[in-house]
Amino acid sequence: MKKLSMVIVAALLAGCEAQTDDLVQYIVEVKQTVPVNIEPYPEFVTMPPFEYKASELRSPFKRPRNVAVQTVETKRDNCLQPNFNRAKQPLEAYGLDALSISGTFTSQGKMWALVTANDGSLHRVTAGDYLGLFFGRITSINDGKISITEMLPDGAGCWQRNEATLSMSSQAGENDNV
Repeated sequence: MKKLSMVIVAALLAGCEAQTDDLVQYIVEVKQTVPVNIEPYPEFVTMPPFEYKASELRSPFKRPRNVAVQTVETKRDNCLQPNFNRAKQPLEAYGLDALSISGTFTSQGKMWALVTANDGSLHRVTAGDYLGLFFGRITSINDGKISITEMLPDGAGCWQRNEATLSMSSQAGENDNV
């Protein structure tokens, strides 16, 4: 048994002769080729370090000293203005596109609407209440519809009235004439 295993190992080792003739031929061919000239790297010029010299100057984020701030008075006397002193109601924190009607009902002869904000809060409103970002006042509530009069700034210090509606068919974010 030992002799047989020795014969097998010897036969295997005899078959492990290095055949590197093609490798030697390739190395000779590569050495005979003309070397490629590579251009040297360009010389880099060192720049002098930047010296910050504005540390004594005024910060650009602060107002200049001794300079009066000019304010332009744009409020005109004979134009429409909202009541800025009035206490805000909770639905005035939402745009009309963030509100939807959940339902309407009548209680003691007065029409009410349930309005849902996009954060899920439910509010009860009636005519005369305010909602929306632009001083929107509810003018009427009909079945499935709230009519609102908003006051939009015109850019010249006055405000313009704008009619808008919330309807039961629209969801929050889908109001057409907001």
